[in-house]
Amino acid sequence: MKVVVLCGGMGTRLREETEVRPKPMVEVGGRPILWHIMKIYSHHGFDDFVLCLGYKGSVIRRYFLDYYHENCDLTIDLSRPDGVQAHGPHPEHWKVTLAETGLETMTAQRIKRAARYLGQDDVFMLTYGDGVADVDLRALLAFHRSHGKLATVTAVHPSSRWGELVLDGDAAAEFREKPQLTEGFINGGFFVLDRRVLDYIDDDPTVPFERGPMQRLTADGQLMAFRHEGFWQAMDTLRDMTSLNELWASGRPPWKVWA
Repeated sequence: MKVVVLCGGMGTRLREETEVRPKPMVEVGGRPILWHIMKIYSHHGFDDFVLCLGYKGSVIRRYFLDYYHENCDLTIDLSRPDGVQAHGPHPEHWKVTLAETGLETMTAQRIKRAARYLGQDDVFMLTYGDGVADVDLRALLAFHRSHGKLATVTAVHPSSRWGELVLDGDAAAEFREKPQLTEGFINGGFFVLDRRVLDYIDDDPTVPFERGPMQRLTADGQLMAFRHEGFWQAMDTLRDMTSLNELWASGRPPWKVWA
């Protein structure tokens, strides 16, 4: 099954980092957040990726072109033009298609332009290149297949930007630093989509998938929500990047479901 990852946005709210690289290449724990997302999918058995490139897509291209040699021990025979021998197992068992989808294209048309790489599968997965979670992707897929509708979105609880005080009268009984809210859901990405969803996407490159197609799917009763009560975090700002790096440094990042 193909996993489409939206990697083409300009990441303007994280301009401190995205002046020189696309947001999916901003690092968490010394690795691009895109790598973390792909590791989540790979843990659940989904290893075939289509990356929708746009802003500074060449950075992503170079990363994957060099990935094998950057992650293996090497013996280099400088007397031969092809004298590079890699040692050890392959670092990942991923197939990665790099699809150019335009510099300023919005999310709906990026999906449409990458459709030629989906093969003949009736169903594909879709997510954003800037969010991590401990979503059970096998359970998500099973849920999608159980309801028979065209689209499933993972519904998540956002995290608060502020610490939460739990009061006992006028005394502070507990303080939680930036807790995950327990009420209300938002679009957390991690979609499962039937190919027929492509019929909901027109040729206008300025329309986000979240506005036109998702609204029409909702109006037609074709969008279902998979409730995820666990960890989820998008990296929209420098504050988010710092928080994710702190979680990784703690040694217990909640989204690290792989060994």
